[in-house]
Amino acid sequence: MLERLFKIFSCDIGIDLGTTNTLVYVRGRGIIINEPSIVAINKKTDQVLSIGEEAKKMIGCTPGHIIAIRPLIDGVISDFEITEQMLRYFFTKVHKGSYSFLVRPRVVIGIPSGVTEVERRAVEDAVRNAGAREVYLVEEPMAAAIGARLPISDAVGNMVIDIGGGTTDIAVISLGGIVVSRNLRIAGEKMNDDIIQYIRDEFQLLIGEKTAEKIKIAIGSVSPLKEKLTASIKGRDLVSGLPKEIIISDSEITEAIMPSVNAIISEIRSVVEETPPELISDLMTRGIILAGGGSLLRGFPEMVEKATGVPTRLVEDPLTAVVRGCGIILEDVESLKEILVSN
Repeated sequence: MLERLFKIFSCDIGIDLGTTNTLVYVRGRGIIINEPSIVAINKKTDQVLSIGEEAKKMIGCTPGHIIAIRPLIDGVISDFEITEQMLRYFFTKVHKGSYSFLVRPRVVIGIPSGVTEVERRAVEDAVRNAGAREVYLVEEPMAAAIGARLPISDAVGNMVIDIGGGTTDIAVISLGGIVVSRNLRIAGEKMNDDIIQYIRDEFQLLIGEKTAEKIKIAIGSVSPLKEKLTASIKGRDLVSGLPKEIIISDSEITEAIMPSVNAIISEIRSVVEETPPELISDLMTRGIILAGGGSLLRGFPEMVEKATGVPTRLVEDPLTAVVRGCGIILEDVESLKEILVSN
């Protein structure tokens, strides 16, 4: 009886629980939440003040007793209780107007490939504690492949690279399983840190992570551009302690992020080198698929293609590929159970 009530009052939900952003897909409605994975807390009272977009606005702008924190680091949960509260907030937002005690959704959630059993269990427990009645885990490169509508169950090789905020997942998929994979804790946020450090070292200017992210999106590139781009940056002069503005070019941002980009390229090459010959033939025909926000860096598909010799392209709407894959799994969990992570 209770199970029937839960089904009536609850939605089926797909979640891409990212270090930077959390996306929520609701069966029959599509993607309805895309908010930063940030929670603002009053340290004096331990009270959660805001979550998501509102909390992001507080980064770098809060008094001493209020902190804006990311409960996930490098794609895994670093603060269990805060993650649980954040998930509960998203569940409530999805089920607005429903009786809260009857909201027990069925959830498919993406996790980085290569996480430990403890890290995997932490995700499952956080989702259950937030109110889910059933939890299914799927590795993010597999979810991205499904979101890209690749034939993951066929006897052909598909290679997916998902560059998120905290992690980069690289995987070759065939017959519903991952044949070769790498999980690298270098991704979009590490590049932001690279930019902050570069500007500090080269210009003696202190900037925050929001500024670094904006600059990366505005003029970030992995190779020289035909039309040069520039942007102004405002920060604090480390010498005088006063506000200062500088103009920075795309080539300087390229120089800042290249160590991280080269580390990702090196791992991509390693995965290609370890791929069985028969599947390499498929990759040459089908190409490499790029997903995630980090793949939007100017010139990145061309760099991957040059480094591997394999045609490379961006998936349609790279930022939502993983959560769209979770949504497709929701439509037919039973027939896709073989590709889920066994609990």
